[in-house]
Amino acid sequence: MFRSARNLALRGKNIPPVSLTIKMKNYMKTIKNRNINGRPAKKPSEKKAYKITVKMATEEYYSLKAKASLAGINLSEFIRQCIRSSVVKQRLTPELMGYIRQLSGMANNVNQIARTANAAGYIEVHNHCLFMSERLDRIIKLIEDDC
Repeated sequence: MFRSARNLALRGKNIPPVSLTIKMKNYMKTIKNRNINGRPAKKPSEKKAYKITVKMATEEYYSLKAKASLAGINLSEFIRQCIRSSVVKQRLTPELMGYIRQLSGMANNVNQIARTANAAGYIEVHNHCLFMSERLDRIIKLIEDDC
């Protein structure tokens, strides 16, 4: 084995050979600066940290896959865009269901009034029809305001 004079002189001391010291310094420099030329780190709000599993029928899956391929994006991005652009309406509240029941009852009353008007004559029923019409308008306005 070939040994240099310097290595022989330093043999008794705990100093590593020069070439090993230089290599270690370059290696440490490389590790510290490893990510300088890469893509910038994402902000925590941009990272996708949540995963959701969805079960669907075969027809639904292939429909989703076809729509995503027509859009030219992968399934995950297609679903994200659908979520961002969709509008979900709330279910009918018990109060709104009560208004709809009232409206149905009033419609039944209007039919009875029309039958009475045809049998007895319109003049007798005119005031009652106006009253019912006003009530119907108020209920319809309440329903429209809730939706």
